[in-house]
Amino acid sequence: MWAIARNFILVIAVKGIFRYRGSRSRGFYQGDRKQADSAQAAFACETRVGLLEVGLVSTGTARSATAEIRREMNARQAPEFPSWPQYDETERDGLIRVLKQGQWWRMGGDEVNSFEREFAEHHGADYALAVTNGTHALELALECMGVGPGTEVIVPAFTFISSSQAAQRLGAVAVPVDVHPDTYCIDVEAAADAVTSRTRAIMPVHMAGLMADMDALAKLSADTGVPLLQDAAHAHGARWQGKRVGELGSVAAFSFQNGKLMTAGEGGAVLFPEREMFEEAFLRHSCGRPREDRRYFHRVSGTNLRITEFAAALLRAQLGRLDDQIAVRDQNWALLSRLLGEIDGVVPQADDERVDRKSHYMAMFRVPGIGEERRNLLVDRLVEAGL
Repeated sequence: MWAIARNFILVIAVKGIFRYRGSRSRGFYQGDRKQADSAQAAFACETRVGLLEVGLVSTGTARSATAEIRREMNARQAPEFPSWPQYDETERDGLIRVLKQGQWWRMGGDEVNSFEREFAEHHGADYALAVTNGTHALELALECMGVGPGTEVIVPAFTFISSSQAAQRLGAVAVPVDVHPDTYCIDVEAAADAVTSRTRAIMPVHMAGLMADMDALAKLSADTGVPLLQDAAHAHGARWQGKRVGELGSVAAFSFQNGKLMTAGEGGAVLFPEREMFEEAFLRHSCGRPREDRRYFHRVSGTNLRITEFAAALLRAQLGRLDDQIAVRDQNWALLSRLLGEIDGVVPQADDERVDRKSHYMAMFRVPGIGEERRNLLVDRLVEAGL
């Protein structure tokens, strides 16, 4: 196993790094390019201060360099970093629209239906089903893929706990496998070695918005007959060799939790490549009731994973600005990854040229061999620097 303890992966607080306040209507600098350039320069300066302070911990960089850059930063202050989530009158108008329509649940209104159509289209999928959160999205998808007691699901060892808990909640065994030390995404060879007759799904996680090796995973799936479930909680809007998440031929689950790239506080969605599985998922997420039912006719054993019309209205507004926000993060990541790479001992998350659109959920890097004591000191210094 790749020893994560020895190759410590660190996440910089993405709210302050990738998102900065601009025009009220969009949440980013859109009109005043001069102001945006000034903010970018000040942002770069502030980031360099934080990174040089990290360097003091890990490489012994001279303090005088930090002091010089801090003086430069004081002369060119960046705008205050905003809180997250970001919103404008579009969210407000959507909420008022739902209030006025008088139907606040999906069975009586059309906001959820509209969001599902728009989200599916944006990601190149035929079908999308909105649910209560990303964990439930994974659970529902796995259930429709035949996961249950006596079965196994292959998951990366480095991921949020929901990836494995979704399988465990269904009575299955989550089988952790190694991740690639440069991308932090699932190691395909390790996944192949873990496939058994009990394996019902392989779950790649697109870590920090960097998509896993979908070509190699598709071949593994074809060779073994084990379907893929993409954990795309970080990958809203991402693309693999020009293909969107929903165009890769496999089921994909998303999260709309408060810190995600588009959010309603909580929420999730599942993209399906085929109608049959989508219809089964709808039944199971709506207490076993089909879409057209108004007489409480329950066809299967299900549960209630429906989102509200209010949540869908928020998500429609959030989806509308997703592409613009990704474009800003693209620019900022180019700067941040270069600055990180200039620090001895700091290794930024690698890029993959086949990922022609990375959504940049987090800025991640590792410090090989740092050890627990120095790791904790590094984290403390980053917190002190506001990162």
